[in-house]
Amino acid sequence: MTHLKPQQGALVLYKSSPARILAYSDKIEIQLINGKNKRVREKDITLLHPGPVSSLAGFDQTLQGEIEEAWELLGEDTIPLMDLSELIYGETSPHAVWSSWQIISDDLLFHGSVGAVSGYPAERVEAVQQTRNTKAREQQEKAEFLERLNSAKHSATLSSEDLAQLSDVEMLALGRSEVSRILRDLGRDQRPENGHHLLLECSYWEQRFNPYPIRMGLEIESAEGEIPTLDDAPRVDLTHLTSWAIDDTGNRDPDDAISLDGERIWVHVADVSALITPDSPLDLQARARGANLYIPEGTRTMLPFGVTEQLGLGLADRSPALSFSFTLSSAGEVENIEVVTSWVKVIRTTYDAVEQEIEGETFAPLYRKALQFQEKRSRQGAIRLNLPEVKIQLKEDDITITPLPRLRSRDLVTDFMLMAGEAAARFAQQHEIPFPFSTQPPPEGDEQGNPYPHPQTPAEMYSFRRRFQRSQLKSQPEPHSGLGMKLYSQVTSPLRRYLDLVAHQQLRAWIHHQPLLDSEAVTERVGAAEAVIGNVRRAERFSNQHWTLLWLKEQSHWSGEAVLVNTMKQRGTFLIPELGLECKARLQKPTELNQTVTLKLAEIDLPELTPYFQVVSN
Repeated sequence: MTHLKPQQGALVLYKSSPARILAYSDKIEIQLINGKNKRVREKDITLLHPGPVSSLAGFDQTLQGEIEEAWELLGEDTIPLMDLSELIYGETSPHAVWSSWQIISDDLLFHGSVGAVSGYPAERVEAVQQTRNTKAREQQEKAEFLERLNSAKHSATLSSEDLAQLSDVEMLALGRSEVSRILRDLGRDQRPENGHHLLLECSYWEQRFNPYPIRMGLEIESAEGEIPTLDDAPRVDLTHLTSWAIDDTGNRDPDDAISLDGERIWVHVADVSALITPDSPLDLQARARGANLYIPEGTRTMLPFGVTEQLGLGLADRSPALSFSFTLSSAGEVENIEVVTSWVKVIRTTYDAVEQEIEGETFAPLYRKALQFQEKRSRQGAIRLNLPEVKIQLKEDDITITPLPRLRSRDLVTDFMLMAGEAAARFAQQHEIPFPFSTQPPPEGDEQGNPYPHPQTPAEMYSFRRRFQRSQLKSQPEPHSGLGMKLYSQVTSPLRRYLDLVAHQQLRAWIHHQPLLDSEAVTERVGAAEAVIGNVRRAERFSNQHWTLLWLKEQSHWSGEAVLVNTMKQRGTFLIPELGLECKARLQKPTELNQTVTLKLAEIDLPELTPYFQVVSN
């Protein structure tokens, strides 16, 4: 504020903008350049010109003057604002004074206050101007780059230099960063899916690139490391038993086999803990991965493949195993449990081959035991959901989707593995062995808390699955509701699941009278596995969806049958059995649940993993 007191009609500075005084009392009423009036305090304004100013019209327009000449003439002397206006414009009108103040505010040639304005030295002016020119050039280049990005999906306009700048978008799309400067500048939400969209538009990523394992923070290569050799510790010789490892065709990691010796059941499991000891380098590597990663591109193993080559059941004339032995009571209860380290002789076969012979003399006795245990689980509330399943594979760049039929041979193996899981859990509990248990709370009931009846139709199964609560790994035993088991631990896949390996390490230590991991150590391992296994499963699910949608994109005129399993307003949720795919589509007319309709592919949004279909007949 100068020593002069502003009067009505004076030109003043208010928050970097011109204003004129309308009235002066306890507060000052001013008019802003946008025509609005405002009451302010005297200290909020600075007098620029005594006026009178009748209007601010035209004050937003730039006056032409001799700015550089005035700067050269002034040098580093100091003069009032009015005198600077005279030098630049040859006048001291309110408009000229305001324009002079804007030049000072630009802070390139002049600096100072209303009462004292000086020129900057030439060296400083040159340096600031170069900085501004560089910034202006960068802003122009940025604007041109963003324009090329916006048009990239319409023409090949991006250079290699442009593509190199997309690394921050890739980091966001891969889940390695939460912010992308480029997405922000394009006005797009900071979501991995939006980054994925842009990278596809720019051909930075190919359509087939699968980002989900990396986005979930997982290793994309199989484990590696030095593999110990098998020791010569004594083992029970069970090679006289006929033992079957039953797997899918092409399976490369056979880690379980089954035998029947009269009424005694045997489940043999690859003795991985004989090589992988607690806290060894390979144990720590497996712990960090949690489980094998099964994606259509292939399996990423938690242990080096050489472990499977040494221990896979049936890959040699005889195989080292951890064998679980027990009998079933007439009610299907697991009894008379024994656990031993063993040598077994295993015959490898497939589900399809066993299905053809399941009523024959070789497999019928095994299947009867499986049915007996299955009936017990059903009485204890086990839920069987017969929803469509498929196997998705990438074979030499060809995507194959193979529906998995419900086979009795699969049920046979499943129930034998569940028997072994119950036997191991009971054995650990009986001998007070700290152990990882697999549990699941019962599904949520209806609004009154009553349990739902067992689902029968596809729609009922779909609805029931959504009420399932998540399975939990714990260091204390609890029931597993979905399996209908009072006690259960996963022990039949130590080559593929880390906590199965932990269970084996504990059992092996007990058998050979070696120190056990205490409860705290087991709890720590359960926590470590829980932290990563959810991401493994999500990566598998999203990867399967990714390749399924790519398959659909290649079948752009696809149409097929789907079953309606849920409705909301005019939209339906469908299951497509041949693809194992859940999707939504608008219903053209009222449709009953479980009705089969024909869907036609309309569009694929690959980054959002969303297919769009139309109902063409029902």
